[in-house]
Order: sequence, then structure tokens, then C-alpha cells
Amino acid sequence: MPRGPWTTPVAAGIVSGLVGFTSAFVVVLQGLAAVGASPDEAASGLLAVTIAMGVASIVMAVATRLPITVAWSTPGAALLVGTGVVDGGWPAAVGAFLVTGVLVALTGLVPWLGRAIAAIPTSIAQAMLAGVLLQLCLGVVTGLAANPLAVAPVVVVWIAASRLAPRFAAPLAFATAAIVIAIHLGATGVAPAASELTPHVAITTPTFTVAGIVGIALPLFLVTMASQNVPGVAVMRGLGYTVPWRPTMVVTGAGTMLAAPLGGHAINLAAISAALAAGPDAGEDRSRRWLASVSSGTLLVVLGIGSSALATLVGLAPVGVVAAVAGLALLGTLASSLHAALDDAADRIPAVAAFAVAASGIAIAGVSAAFWALVVGILLRAVLRGWRRAG
Repeated sequence: MPRGPWTTPVAAGIVSGLVGFTSAFVVVLQGLAAVGASPDEAASGLLAVTIAMGVASIVMAVATRLPITVAWSTPGAALLVGTGVVDGGWPAAVGAFLVTGVLVALTGLVPWLGRAIAAIPTSIAQAMLAGVLLQLCLGVVTGLAANPLAVAPVVVVWIAASRLAPRFAAPLAFATAAIVIAIHLGATGVAPAASELTPHVAITTPTFTVAGIVGIALPLFLVTMASQNVPGVAVMRGLGYTVPWRPTMVVTGAGTMLAAPLGGHAINLAAISAALAAGPDAGEDRSRRWLASVSSGTLLVVLGIGSSALATLVGLAPVGVVAAVAGLALLGTLASSLHAALDDAADRIPAVAAFAVAASGIAIAGVSAAFWALVVGILLRAVLRGWRRAG
């Protein structure tokens, strides 16, 4: 096979990192704020999780010579938005992030735990995720209704980019939002202080509560595994690569644990964006594609260091803009989740029930709707399938 220049995989990795970050960092900030983080703590969490996934990408690529790319859990961040503050507040959320990292690492070390995750019906897990995502995607509609002059340009650019350059639709929507925010700041005369633009971290001592573990850690772990890690392995297999399961889970679990006290929620195998670094765009020479993961990880570390400035920019946005950008970024994921949830005709009723519970946003006994959606969906599926067999 002809050897392509090293610049091809490096360039592909830069695109992968840039697209992955700009497509969803707003969702991460919203998720952390929703479970109780202050603006400083949310900015610290964004910095921590971005650097963690960048370093993990570099470590995995160099160690395996495979184009393994690590990302943050975008569905997990969306889950946090729907969860809200649990008993114990932000420290309990941080404790839940830490537990999530432990569970991910154990999935690599304890075979039966991995099998248990694989046994969760895909239709129910995806229906739960779709219900969580629905509220965020509605932000496009509510944003347009609340502030059409500011939000409409973002939507128009996203639609045009979705037609002409789908890969860059979400990043271009954010770039448009940044212009809208800049115009808004110029018109209002508001300017951030220089100290707000520099990198900083906020360390939180984790606490462990039942509501935090059941309402955040377990759903976050399940969403991360079912919507990121398992599909990520499948995507890589489709591209001709076998991901080493145990070391990958240990590295991403350890990265999640290290980022947790700084506010990071979870890192995992990249799924959708994995093809950017491991596919044909990274060059004809498959033996060099691992360089794409290294360049992607390097860029993510740089973006992480500068993420405080972006968090400050988002915090100054006019009404509706941030919600619209987040909703647009997640529309594709919502569509995929709905398709997977309803694909099996035998599971449609349980899946719709799980979707409805998750979309309701209710919290029972301090536990979020995502957990109850899984309970309702799995129990209803067991009952209906049992009756069908009996009939």
C-alpha cells in the first residue's frame, strides 16, 4: 500500500478535534451548570474533561499504534441537563462523576460487568437517551420564539451547512453564535474582565449520596457505555480496527476519575467522530492513521487550556442563543436514538414508555427521570414479552 504523507493524518486529526469540541462544548457547560456547578466550576469542568480526553487520545494512540480517539460523553452531558441538582448539590454530582469513572474502569477489569451492560436492551437505552435529548433539542424552538433576531442567523447557517458541509454544521452554527454574541456585547457595552478569560481550575471535594449515585452515576455510566463505548468499538471494527477493550476502559475510566474533582463528567471512546481520525480521510496508509489521534488529542489539550474564555463567552450570550446551539448540535443524535429505539417492532411500546418517562423530567425520591425511564422500559418489556410467549 502506498505511504501517504504524515500531514494527511495530522490534518484529519485536527479536523476531528476541532469538530468534536466546537460541536458540543456548549452542551457540556449546560450539563455541568444544571447539576449545580457555578460558572467557575463549569469552566473548570470543561477544561478538565477536554484535557482528559486529549491526553487519553494521545496515550491510547501511542500505546497501540491504532487511531483510537477519546471524546467526552455528549449524551452524558445532555443527561445532566435533564437531571438537575440532586441531594448534596454540586459536590454530590462530582462524587457521582467519580463513581462513573470507577464503573467504567471496572467494566474493563470485570468481564461479567461488561456482559451485564451488553444485556441492557438497546431499544430501551436509546429511548431513554432520546427522551433526555428532546428537552435540549426543543431549545431551538424556544430560542427562536424568545429571541428570533439573535437565534435565526444561527439556525439559517446550520441549515445551509447541513446541506453543503454536514460535518461542519454544528461548528459553523457556533461560529455564527459567537458573532451574534460579539455584536450583542458591542451593543450593550459589556466586556468580560481579563481574569475571566484565563485558564483556572476549581477543585471540589466529592461527596457521595444515594441520589447522586442512583440519579447521576448509574444513568451517566449506562448512557456512556451504551451510546459511546459500545458503538465506538463497533465503528472502529467497521473501519477494520480491533479496539483493545480492557486497556481502553481502564484509561477512560481513570481519566474520568482524575477529571472528576475538577468538575469533568466523563470521557469515553469516540463514536460518531471516530471515523474522522480512523477513516479514509486520515490517509491511504492505515499504519499512519494513529497520528490523527495524536494530533486530535494535542489540539484538544490546547483547546482545554483556552476553554475558560469560551465558557465566559457563552455566559454572556443573549437569551436563547446557547440553548439553540446546543439543540442544533444534538438533533442528529436525537434522530439516531429514536431510530434505534423504534427499530425493533416488538420493543416499541416499552421504548415509547421509556422515552415518555425520560422526556417528562420528573424526579421521584430525588432520583432523576433517566433512571426511572430505564426501570419502566425494562420492566414493561419483560412483562409484554412474557405475555407474548405465554400467548
